[in-house]
Amino acid sequence: MINTSKPINPPSEELCNFIIDEFGISESALKLGIKRSCLENSPLPIVMWSYGLLTLRQLNIVLSWQKEH
Repeated sequence: MINTSKPINPPSEELCNFIIDEFGISESALKLGIKRSCLENSPLPIVMWSYGLLTLRQLNIVLSWQKEH
């Protein structure tokens, strides 16, 4: 968990669509990731990976995508 007093921004719709379209992640899994991301104040891809919703390979793809966009 990231320890900060400033909340991070919620994930963009583009990021959410990319995760669903690229990996076939269900909307319910994505919603769980978003919920945990907000509660833990951590980036969505990291939270989804830590809960086993993304593999390490998929996490790297998402992080590369985010770097480009």
